[in-house]
Amino acid sequence: MAASGCSSPGLWGRGSGQCLGSLFTLFSKPLCSAAAAASRPLDAQRLAERLRAQKKQQKTKEPAPTNPVQRRVRELVRFTEQLQRVHPNVLAKALSRGIVHQDKDLVVINKPYGLPVHGGPGVQHCISDVLPILAKILHGHKAKPLHLCHRLDKETTGVMVLAWEKEVAHQVQELFRTRQVTKKYWAVTVRVPVPEAGVVDIPIVEKEAQGQQHHHKMALSPSYRVDDGRMVKVRSSRNAQLAVTQYRVLSSSLSAALLELQPVTGIKHQLRVHLSFGLDCPILGDHKYSDWNRLAPQKLSARILKKLGLQQSKARHLPLHLHACQLTLPALQPHMEELTLICKPPRYFVSSLRRLGLKMPSRDHGADEEATQPGAQ
Repeated sequence: MAASGCSSPGLWGRGSGQCLGSLFTLFSKPLCSAAAAASRPLDAQRLAERLRAQKKQQKTKEPAPTNPVQRRVRELVRFTEQLQRVHPNVLAKALSRGIVHQDKDLVVINKPYGLPVHGGPGVQHCISDVLPILAKILHGHKAKPLHLCHRLDKETTGVMVLAWEKEVAHQVQELFRTRQVTKKYWAVTVRVPVPEAGVVDIPIVEKEAQGQQHHHKMALSPSYRVDDGRMVKVRSSRNAQLAVTQYRVLSSSLSAALLELQPVTGIKHQLRVHLSFGLDCPILGDHKYSDWNRLAPQKLSARILKKLGLQQSKARHLPLHLHACQLTLPALQPHMEELTLICKPPRYFVSSLRRLGLKMPSRDHGADEEATQPGAQ
């Protein structure tokens, strides 16, 4: 009886070629079309990978800056980006290495640049989020979380006080609120204030910046203005807040100065506003308050750019040169003494001082000592 396909005797003989040929003919077109269809997305994927690799090579080929300041600025930008990407445990460990004082009531850290104290839109990590981890690093896994006693701006470095107990934190917060805490800051300014020491006593109010809808800045709200050479009292805004800042020049050059600032009040961005709009000496790296009408990188003089070894196009990467160098707390208990806490400025701050021809204060000023008094750790 004839078979419907290939005869069995010829399966591996002459008939096998005809049988395999017919099978090949039957399935070749679908298989080829399927392979071609599969290869198309694969080619697109390879093309995308190749483009990504080329972009990566272009970035790696970008020459590293030879200028040490530009190198340090790039490192700082990379560091602040890493702060938002690292694991919270790594961030807490980094904060623990910056502890300048620790006792049974308080922990004092040297807050790094670019790290916010509280969370908010676009903030992945902040100091308040890692306080439970920091407490466990210091006192073991059963430790209760540390508590914030005050705040510093994201761009400000320096003394940051934490408390082990909520009651102690509230006690320190009350000392801040009633202005019993003495705070000292260092700031590198563009230009030198005249006079070189004094008090800025001008109220501050929050306003919407001109031509920048939905963008608010703190602004001066003076009680007097000059009209035809006469001082005229003006009606103050009901939202204006009393703001008082003591200042003195510690060192100066033709184009910059190192100032010691002592805020009597604690209004948001008070030091930055008083220096920029009150004394016409904005803080180096203050891209928010260097110009009221614009939200743009700080415009620096050719002299300062040359000393820093920067181009104006790179000025946007300059960090804010504002450092909380010293804080004195009154005695928390009757048998205790007042506590003076001191933090050294970051490396970029010291490097800018040197390049701008500004001198670091001597040990008499206290802000460049490593130890705290009393109870140094």
